[in-house]
Amino acid sequence: MLSLRPTCECCNRDLPPDSGHAMICTFECTFCAGCAETKLAGTCPNCGGELVRRPVRPVAMLKKYPASTERVLKPEGCAPERAV
Repeated sequence: MLSLRPTCECCNRDLPPDSGHAMICTFECTFCAGCAETKLAGTCPNCGGELVRRPVRPVAMLKKYPASTERVLKPEGCAPERAV
């Protein structure tokens, strides 16, 4: 199950569970659409995977399976780096 992280790892922008601006890779690294498009060119800087729109969990399921509250932030910012 997706953890639905609450913020962008690059800029710390809030990304609530119903946000259409959240982008994730297969490891659930989470970025806002702005950072994903402009800074990262659609590629995760952590693993090199493709960033795609994060699905929105239905409200009824959010009550049963709440979104994560753990904030993940890259303190050095988000320069696109390829995983080795």
